[in-house]
Amino acid sequence: MKKFVEVTDEEARLFSSYFHENQIRKGQYIIQPDFTARHRNYVLQGALRAFVVDEAGQEHTISFAIDDWWISDVNSYIYQKPATMFVVALENSRILQIEFEKEKELKSLNHKYETFFRVMAERGMAFHQRRFISNLTLSAEKRYDDFLEKYPQVAQRMPQYALASYLGMTTQFLSRIRKRKAKSETGFT
Repeated sequence: MKKFVEVTDEEARLFSSYFHENQIRKGQYIIQPDFTARHRNYVLQGALRAFVVDEAGQEHTISFAIDDWWISDVNSYIYQKPATMFVVALENSRILQIEFEKEKELKSLNHKYETFFRVMAERGMAFHQRRFISNLTLSAEKRYDDFLEKYPQVAQRMPQYALASYLGMTTQFLSRIRKRKAKSETGFT
């Protein structure tokens, strides 16, 4: 919180007291369609993936979260409506969760808390806008290169199928890109 909003130690302690810690096992779902997302989730340690499944059964990765990132079905959480996506742990993870009503209460206590959540929302919207534009304007290979450059730690921790889905390509196509890049880096063509 202190990275984004100036707070006293006491304000930071109060903020933290509204969260509870959970241990999530690899493969465990914390959000599923048709159930309302009751928590906003902050990853202390681990990796999670949010995805949807289309009518043909194809998975589409919406977002990832690793240490020091947030994840949820934001639409479900904000509007307290049934979720449309899954959020699953890709590694054993430790997360902090705040309940919807507790967050509302916290925001009413001090404008700094509300400012923090607003800043997080604005940063999230800006990120998703950049991702949307990238998906519309860049080639698959360029999207992969950009992702590796910006998020190398994420690329190393995500399964290939999840990364391919996030980048809007098949696992086979991502594999071909990786092989081509490996050959060019070693000097073999």
